Amino acid sequence: MLRDRIELYKQIEKERNSKLLVFVTGDRLNLETQISPEMQDYFVNHLDKFNLPKKLSLYLYTRGGDTMAAWSLINLIKQFCDEYEVIVPSKARSAGTLICLGAKNVVMTKQATLGPIDPTLNSPLNPQNPTFPQNPQARIPVSVESIKGYFEYAKQELKIKNENDLSKIFLGLSEKIHPIVVGNVFRSRSQIQMLGNKLLNEHFKDKKKIKKIMSFLCSDSGSHDYPIYRREARNDLGLAIETPTPDFYKIIKSVYDSIHNELELSKHYDPNVILGANNTANYVFRRVIIESIEGGTDVFNSEGTIMRTQIPLQQGIPGIPGIPNIPGLQRIAIEDQRKFEGWRHE
Repeated sequence: MLRDRIELYKQIEKERNSKLLVFVTGDRLNLETQISPEMQDYFVNHLDKFNLPKKLSLYLYTRGGDTMAAWSLINLIKQFCDEYEVIVPSKARSAGTLICLGAKNVVMTKQATLGPIDPTLNSPLNPQNPTFPQNPQARIPVSVESIKGYFEYAKQELKIKNENDLSKIFLGLSEKIHPIVVGNVFRSRSQIQMLGNKLLNEHFKDKKKIKKIMSFLCSDSGSHDYPIYRREARNDLGLAIETPTPDFYKIIKSVYDSIHNELELSKHYDPNVILGANNTANYVFRRVIIESIEGGTDVFNSEGTIMRTQIPLQQGIPGIPGIPNIPGLQRIAIEDQRKFEGWRHE
C-alpha cells in the first residue's frame, strides 16, 4: 500500500530532485496486464497534481502492451514537465522499452532489463491457440519477426528463389494466419520504427547510431524475449543508462519488493490453490498500480468468487469413448464469478 512506500517515494524525489510517478503493470501468471489506452486518464490525474515540475521520474515495471498507448503516455508526460527519466527496477520490456527511449536517461539496477520492441499483434482474427481448445477466444500472438523469419528460412535455408514458389508459401501461410493480421503486423512494424526514430532523434544526432539501435531493437536481437541488461544497453547500444549508487539501489529495491509482494507477482494464479479444502473463496486481485505521493493510488482490481462445483455426467466420460453413462457419476468444475473488474482510487 502507498502508506508503506511513501517515505521511500520521498527519498527518491529528494535523490533525483524530481516528482515521482510509479507505474506497474503486473505479470502474475494467468493474471497478466499490459499498457493500455485507458491508463492515460489516470496518469493525468496524478500529473495534474505535480504543478508542472522541471523533472519527472517514472518508476516503471512492465512487460509491454499497446504501442500507441505507450507513445501517448510519453507525449503526455512531456506536456507536464521539461524532462523525464525512467527508473527500471526489473523489467521494462517491449512498449516499456519504447517509453525508455523517450527519456533523457534511464536508471537501471543490476537485474533490470529492457527488450526488443518488434511488434506482436493480438486480435480476434489471430489463429486459435490449440493449447486451450475449451476456450475459442484464446488466440496465438503473431510477431512480424516470426513471419519474416519464416520467409527468410524458405529463401536462405531451403534456397527457394522462384517467385511462384514464394507465392505458394505466402498463400499457405495466409491459410493459417488471416491476411489482415499479416498486413496489420507489418504496418505495426513500420509504425514502431517511425516512433522509435522520432524518440531517438531527440537525443542523438548520429543517424548511423540511431539506425543501429533500431535495427537491434526491431530485428537483430533475434527474439522478442531477448533481455537487454544495462551493460549492453549502455556499451553496445549507446543509450543514456545510469547506474544507481548502492544506497539509491536499496531504495529502488525496497519499493520493488513492496509492490512485488502486494501484487503477488511470484504466485501463479491457480483457483485450486486459492480454494484449498474449501468449495468457495472470495478474491481481490490487484493487477496494475499507478501511484504518487500527491495523487494517491489508482489500482486495477479483479474481484469475485471462485466456486468448486460438481457437474453430473450425462453422456459418459468426456475424452474416453466407449464408456457408457454411469448414474451418479460427476466431474469437478471450477466456476469464476467475476463481480468487478476495473479501477479503484485509494
